[in-house]
Amino acid sequence: MALPKISEARELSDDQLAEEILAVKRKLFQLRLQKATRQLEKPHQFKHARHRLAQLLTVEGERKRVASQVKTAEQ
Repeated sequence: MALPKISEARELSDDQLAEEILAVKRKLFQLRLQKATRQLEKPHQFKHARHRLAQLLTVEGERKRVASQVKTAEQ
């Protein structure tokens, strides 16, 4: 399974982005719970989930920076 692409994250709307961030955080919690109870079968899922979360947070940060620059340029 390949790592997710950041271009997919950039195509999401702001609402979809926020929902996806919450979903990935829940998935990481579930993976940690499975690891603690020794039920985790695919440890590579941690890497994929953390990578996806980093991408989503990066896109969110980029959008916030652009929005703040536009806001200061208007003033």
